[in-house]
Amino acid sequence: MPGEQPLRAKRQFDRPVCRQLGIFAAEILSLIQSVAVIHNFNAGPSILPRIVFEQSAQAVLDYDHTGLSLLEIGHRTPTFQAIMDEARSLVKDLMQLDSDHEVLFLHGGASTQFMQVPMNLLDDKETAAYADTGVWSAKAIKEAKLFGKTEIVCTSKEEDYRYIPRDFAVPNDAKYFHITTNNTIYGTQWQKIPHTSNALVADMSSDIFSRQLDFNAFSLIYAGAQKNMGPAGVNLVVVNKNILGRIKRAIPTIMDYRNHIKEGSLLNTPPVFAIYVSMLTLRWLKAEGGIDAIEERNNRKAALLYEAIDRNPLFTGTVEKADRSKMNVCFIAKDASVEEDFSTYARNQGIVGIKGHRLVGGFRASLYNALPVSSVEFLVELMDEFAASRA
Repeated sequence: MPGEQPLRAKRQFDRPVCRQLGIFAAEILSLIQSVAVIHNFNAGPSILPRIVFEQSAQAVLDYDHTGLSLLEIGHRTPTFQAIMDEARSLVKDLMQLDSDHEVLFLHGGASTQFMQVPMNLLDDKETAAYADTGVWSAKAIKEAKLFGKTEIVCTSKEEDYRYIPRDFAVPNDAKYFHITTNNTIYGTQWQKIPHTSNALVADMSSDIFSRQLDFNAFSLIYAGAQKNMGPAGVNLVVVNKNILGRIKRAIPTIMDYRNHIKEGSLLNTPPVFAIYVSMLTLRWLKAEGGIDAIEERNNRKAALLYEAIDRNPLFTGTVEKADRSKMNVCFIAKDASVEEDFSTYARNQGIVGIKGHRLVGGFRASLYNALPVSSVEFLVELMDEFAASRA
């Protein structure tokens, strides 16, 4: 067709230029980072391993020497199928999942699962049990009410979600029991997962792959990727296939987990780039020694920072010690007037992302898997220096 050949020629000319620009940009980035190190404590989207950034950046320019960008490969080609297969296999391996559990990579974040879970598991006359431990669990409860009855079996709302509830009972007839394992806003975490005869459903968006659990004990796990396992835009679902197909409701095709299982997460066009970056992050996690090794590192980071908070005369934690999150450390200044000064001091030293959520105030340092221990040590050093300057 007229005009087609010039377009092809232009494409052949542009690709080497783009590669050169990419190399130049990488050199500039390397120079900047050699001058100023940034310590990223953002709650999400959050820090990822540097090797993942490098590999994914290269893949955008030229994936695996194919001459194609990762962003333009067909999602039903053997090239992407290999990516999807490895990503799902890594999840199964890291979590040590049995044959009953299926791994899905779906569109949207955890907020989509707030309604997709009850849509698939809860009939309109049935009851689901929920633990109310923060904003995200409250949002999940709100959506579940659209599909059936809900019972809040425990809550810490009256104390501004400063603790994880104890001594509660889940009704035997509840279709499932839903918990949010870690609360990014308030800095609490279920240190011990409750045992129940009901199907156990968990939102693990902010502590997925951060600690070893018996993942087979959960009937369904979901997690937005953008905190511990990848970029925003993809949602991991691990589901025991035996709990599906038990409701009378007609489920839209795209919302039915069974259809996604049948098609291997390729029912519709998947978020290719987000899945690829998640796969690289899971590959990195396995190379680091798996969940056991990363949990040991995470415990060390959390212990360092909480010890610093507890000994520092200027700061105090915001939640009960027994329920402190090892992912999101929340603390405030005893004298609120010094908070802005410390924020400025930390920011000038290359620390970003420690401003607390607007509902809590103060500070929040997120210690996700890819954050190095050295960044926590640096933050602790600055806190001590700042306190000394105020003595």
